Amino acid sequence: VAKDLGLQLPALRDGGVRVVSEGRTRYFALHGKTGHLVTAERIDREQLCESVQQCVLRCELIVEGEM
Repeated sequence: VAKDLGLQLPALRDGGVRVVSEGRTRYFALHGKTGHLVTAERIDREQLCESVQQCVLRCELIVEGEM
């Protein structure tokens, strides 16, 4: 994520970038040392999508300041 957006790693660690998901559970996070998008919580497809054929988790990346 950091590489794709051209961000420096200190911007990630200083809280200038957040990953926001629908609902209360935070499924994704940014790894502070690498800038990679990682899973932050166990993802249980059966619990989330039940009988839906295609299971999609949406999240948004919020970047504070100028890019």
